[in-house]
Amino acid sequence: MKTIISTFSIIAFFVSVCSFSEGTLAKKDYVYHVARLKGPIKIDANWDKPQWQNVQAVDISNFMGDIPAFKPVAQAKMMYSNENLYVIFHVQDRYVRCITKEFFGPVWEDAAVEFFFAPDQDHPELYFNLEINCGGTPLMNYNLVPRKESRKVELNDLKQVEIAHTLPQFIDPEIKEPVTWTLEYRIPLSILQKYSHVSAPGKGVQWRANFYKIAENNSNHHYITWSFVDNEKPDFHLPRFFGKLIFD
Repeated sequence: MKTIISTFSIIAFFVSVCSFSEGTLAKKDYVYHVARLKGPIKIDANWDKPQWQNVQAVDISNFMGDIPAFKPVAQAKMMYSNENLYVIFHVQDRYVRCITKEFFGPVWEDAAVEFFFAPDQDHPELYFNLEINCGGTPLMNYNLVPRKESRKVELNDLKQVEIAHTLPQFIDPEIKEPVTWTLEYRIPLSILQKYSHVSAPGKGVQWRANFYKIAENNSNHHYITWSFVDNEKPDFHLPRFFGKLIFD
């Protein structure tokens, strides 16, 4: 009997250790420290301008669903001020197609980048999704229940998001050759405050968020995330997998 108990104890020990290790890896917390902007900045989609040069970038490199034949390389950076959020994306891409020109259209079908973020520290399940194709056409919603209840940001509010991009608004047929493009924007915090409580960005404040790269209507479909999303089918609307933004 002692031998049996001892054997079971050893087995249980190794099972618990393995489970802990696997769980720890699966629950890796993606963290990004958001720098405060010092001085003015021009929104011009210039990845190399001085204001961005010393800012940490995140790699958007976790592929969801089927792995595409060509893997785009995407990065994002973010800064903040008392009045605004600033985001810039840099993408090394191919097979780029962009046909949506109307606000709130299906921009996610084009070569696009997306920023999902929950600005209320106490309610990380309530989030905005700002999706912009490589031609600079956006959509933006505030989500109360993922994929079930959301509120479209009013057109006049969305137009206050200043956007700059390096590719044309319309691209068809797709660009099959390698192409690098950037997209930069400024989000006034005053817009967010119309839809959500906003934990004002400042030292130590934390939000939850994720950065994405997507393309559905080209010959190289893909879904890529910064913070890993553990889901069999591609789905960006899963706030439980958002990473952590810490404002410095």
